[in-house]
Amino acid sequence: MTWITTVPITEADPKLLKALADERALYPKEYATPVHPTADGGPSEIVASHSLIPDAMYHAFATFGVLMSPELPLQRRQHEMIATMVSVTNRCVY
Repeated sequence: MTWITTVPITEADPKLLKALADERALYPKEYATPVHPTADGGPSEIVASHSLIPDAMYHAFATFGVLMSPELPLQRRQHEMIATMVSVTNRCVY
């Protein structure tokens, strides 16, 4: 397993905190609580692994939030089905 340096939420600067808040705001309300939060209460490990580059983190995770938008023609259950199949295909535990 590769170890990636991350910025603990307790040491996050305003740019990182803003990126986290902005990308989270795009997610459905059911996603408000991280499934795998870090010990310090920060974002999940996969999000934290992008914490050294807040702009990249925002764009990487905001994409999912935008794809789950209720304004899109798919229904929520179809969005979840697609997300589930992508996770299964990638052997992801999320």
